[in-house]
Amino acid sequence: MTEDMTADTRNPEVAGVLLAAGGGRRLGGRPKALLKHRGRPLVEHAVRSLRDGGCGPLHVVLGAAADEVCARADLTDCAVTVNPGWEEGMGSSLRLGLAALTGSHADAALVLLVDQPGIGAEAVARVRSAHRSRTDLVAASYGGRRGHPVLFGAARWADAAAGAVGDQGARAYLREHRDAITLVECSDVAQAYDIDTAQDLRRLE
Repeated sequence: MTEDMTADTRNPEVAGVLLAAGGGRRLGGRPKALLKHRGRPLVEHAVRSLRDGGCGPLHVVLGAAADEVCARADLTDCAVTVNPGWEEGMGSSLRLGLAALTGSHADAALVLLVDQPGIGAEAVARVRSAHRSRTDLVAASYGGRRGHPVLFGAARWADAAAGAVGDQGARAYLREHRDAITLVECSDVAQAYDIDTAQDLRRLE
């Protein structure tokens, strides 16, 4: 019997995976998860975007100042994984986030980055709604350029994780499989800027 690669499109389970381990090296060592936006830590805004966008269960990968993040941020109903090797880069966090879903009932994982507060629930919902099967690759696009969030069907988790190294995340895997990616335009509902430098902090409210 072959594995059925088709998800139940009436009610597929799309887990949300939030990568929030960064130490903010170019921000003077301020953990990105704890940067304030509209009065609350960035990690809370990202979790809300995943939840309101229809994802669940929710998995958060922390790293820098993980204990402080857990103490100061409301991560209710989230499964938290702490990445002891967070300084290796985003790839290690993606591997842990996908590994946390192994054996779950999730049909896909939708991956969001904590340092992109301009990407909210509308973009998450739009990418999530494009999910059709466990072999899916779906990504938001901005003016035709691929960005986040990115959805990985469950059948792709192992290969995506295997290729996730350094600070590139799944970039190499996505380049290799670019012909399989469904792009979902989100520039009308989201802005794909990163909070990487001190100048970027002005984007926070």
